Amino acid sequence: MKIAFIGGGNMASALIGGLLQKGYAAQDISVVEVDPGARERLTARFGVSSHAAPDAKTAGSDVVLVAVKPQQLRTAAESLLPLLRSQLVVTIAAGIRSADLSRWLGAYRRIVRAMPNTPALVLAGVSVLYPMPSVTPEERHMAEGILGAVGSTLWVEREELMDAVTAVSGSGPAYVFYFIEALEQAGHDLGLTAADARRLSLETFFGAVQLARNSGEQPAVLRERVTSRGGTTERALRSMEAGRVKPLIIEAVRQAADRSRELGDELGRD
Repeated sequence: MKIAFIGGGNMASALIGGLLQKGYAAQDISVVEVDPGARERLTARFGVSSHAAPDAKTAGSDVVLVAVKPQQLRTAAESLLPLLRSQLVVTIAAGIRSADLSRWLGAYRRIVRAMPNTPALVLAGVSVLYPMPSVTPEERHMAEGILGAVGSTLWVEREELMDAVTAVSGSGPAYVFYFIEALEQAGHDLGLTAADARRLSLETFFGAVQLARNSGEQPAVLRERVTSRGGTTERALRSMEAGRVKPLIIEAVRQAADRSRELGDELGRD
């Protein structure tokens, strides 16, 4: 399978690195990147071919993965339009709906929309994919193979769910980092060194996530098991409840989903 990346930023680099670790050949991967320095780095790091604009390598690919910013997607689509024959097009641009990309590509319908998240940079991401109805099972397998190189994958059959996906998992790492920041700050304020506060926060978060993943129990059950009546954890959780931390988090995720829908409306407008 020959893959052409349009855009050579962090997510494209993560995907290329993951694919190479999975055994894909560097000569089967090409990257279109406008920045000459980035092209040099991609070739030096991965051994892939890099190009300033879509060309014969792009035209001869089986999959074109568009990894540019949402605001750049329409311009990228215009450059791809003359080169598309039967390639599968995978887009990871947040907010842009597949129908709008299809329109920019001259009613091209072999499109999978994907939303990876930044833990893909360490091969621990989760990517959610939505296929346009004309995408074949074989093409779904191709898309899943590429995104699965940097973590787990999940398919949704209704595109409107991608706004929720963006809010939960696409933006989700930032929420986790925000909570880690708060734990670190609290530890430091209570007298721990900055290094120890950071280590305790990271290891605690990592261990709790591993426990949640491996136990099979609901998070609420695990939380209750840690919370002794009259103890320290109960005091902390009562403070969070009084501050409406959970409703505020839920509302924040709703706001992110709303913004995802707004971006789709704004950027998809003719």
